[in-house]
Amino acid sequence: MGEGGTSEKIWTAALVIIGDEILSGRTQDANLAYLAKWLNIQGIRLKEARVVADDMAAIGEAVNACLGAHDYVFTTGGIGPTHDDITVDAVAVALGVPAVLHPQAVDILKRYYGDRITEARLRMARVPEGAELIPNPETGAPGIRCGRLFIMAGVPKITQGMLRGLDGKLAGGRPVISRAVGAWAQESQVAELLAHVQDSHEGVQVGSYPFWREGKGGANFVLRSVDEDRLAAAVEALKTGLEASGIPAQEGEI
Repeated sequence: MGEGGTSEKIWTAALVIIGDEILSGRTQDANLAYLAKWLNIQGIRLKEARVVADDMAAIGEAVNACLGAHDYVFTTGGIGPTHDDITVDAVAVALGVPAVLHPQAVDILKRYYGDRITEARLRMARVPEGAELIPNPETGAPGIRCGRLFIMAGVPKITQGMLRGLDGKLAGGRPVISRAVGAWAQESQVAELLAHVQDSHEGVQVGSYPFWREGKGGANFVLRSVDEDRLAAAVEALKTGLEASGIPAQEGEI
């Protein structure tokens, strides 16, 4: 409660992590930490996280409970072409709508897979009726937005790409500024430097987006913040660190 009896609304979010492989320990979740930091940059607080099995009732119950308690809910995992990817069906049931093929998602998948498109892969075009798509710059198969609910893949790189497209677009958040640094370097070469830059510049998040072009590998590093001065300092630190390692860097994406 602020002075004079007024208070500023604190926008909150929850994450529902879906997958038997997480609960069995076969796979270690990496999305929770990334989403928490991403939301913090947006000015939204991650207040709750749940891990549930590939089970229709468990997914629906968790999603509805979190929607009732928070402004935004994110799910990761349980979408894709395999038999246990049931999140879309579970969310559709929970929201009381049918699951339908989204025409734009069908077009995206057909363009991406070409002659390799199959019925199983077309399942990735199914959405709860009325949903919007979240672009996926990694593999084409889009994420799904149902109002305050965001349904995303379990693969961290794919989830991170989807979140990148949502920068600054959630109500309750703050305008996010981003700047990029490009370098012909393997992501593994600079992992420690990226972590150091992020850890030493509070309020700045660093994303790494590798690519293969002209017969060699490189990466674009995208830095985000709501503070222009902090962002500028982090960009300079990253460029200096890359060049000190003998890696030429340029501002802007390659």
